[in-house]
Amino acid sequence: MGPIMLDVLGTSLTAEDKELLQHPLVGGLILFTRNYESPQQIAELTADIRRAANKPLLIAVDHEGGRVQRFRDGFSLIPAMGKIWHYGDQNIVAAQELAKQSAILMALEVQAVGIDISFAPILDIDDISAVIGDRAFHKNPEIVCQLASAFVDGLHLVGMKATGKHFPGHGSVEADSHLALPIDPRSRDEIFSVDMLPFKTLINSNKVDALMPAHVIFPDVDPEAVGFSAYWLKDILRKQLGFSGVIFSDDLSMEGAACVGGYVERAEAAQQAGCDMLLLCNNRDSCIDVIDHANISIDEKSNQRLLRLLKTSTSGLRELKANTHWQHARQALAKYL
Repeated sequence: MGPIMLDVLGTSLTAEDKELLQHPLVGGLILFTRNYESPQQIAELTADIRRAANKPLLIAVDHEGGRVQRFRDGFSLIPAMGKIWHYGDQNIVAAQELAKQSAILMALEVQAVGIDISFAPILDIDDISAVIGDRAFHKNPEIVCQLASAFVDGLHLVGMKATGKHFPGHGSVEADSHLALPIDPRSRDEIFSVDMLPFKTLINSNKVDALMPAHVIFPDVDPEAVGFSAYWLKDILRKQLGFSGVIFSDDLSMEGAACVGGYVERAEAAQQAGCDMLLLCNNRDSCIDVIDHANISIDEKSNQRLLRLLKTSTSGLRELKANTHWQHARQALAKYL
């Protein structure tokens, strides 16, 4: 499986899309709201994508719930994770059950239209970051651990792999990495003991199958942004924390990624730092430039990790509403949908 995850512009494939999907370096595709008209249409699009690629291909979407849910009309509206604690009346057992049912509902609906993974859960802490905000489960890292763990249990119950983000935490920086390169001046000790706690906890319990690093610099730890830092990804994440799953870059078209140069340099730096798959979104010309000119390769260890993220369920839209897990999740979340 190639290391590049790209996107397509519309609700159906162009000749150029099909040609790119067949390129050996392309191993994934991420879908956005612009690709969506209806559940049936997106199911047909994912089937067309797989036919065009004619190889194992990872199809992903950001479908966290709340303000980050790419498909709405025809899908259940998943609550923002920051609302779960309150919907559970600040009772951890009730909130965990709602987190689990939210994950089940989201995963079943996303898989039913041919998508492998949603990039979830958010393991960031709800602190000063507006771009994170109610996407995070809570301000307290211990509660984040408990609710995120329950959410992952829901994903795994119905066969979806979990992607934790944004390692080691994006919640405590004010700048939005889509628009700028955030710098977090706090001490290494505080970052490791507070923000990183949900990541460490879920890694230790073998709950996360993939992680996405933040486009954030933590100068007290390393001068490089996390997603381009071999120290963060290889020394800390792989060696110290023992993480053996997939590492996705965050979108290399974000302003927070510009610190290492143009798109070719970004892709090379991310793979050299330890990313298994590189997200190149919303800039087709630069994506082609990377494919044609970047010194990146298909890594066999990365390939094996990525293959484990492919969905195993073959159930489609026709079977969805008869699924007892889907029925129970809809009922459990009925008053919040």
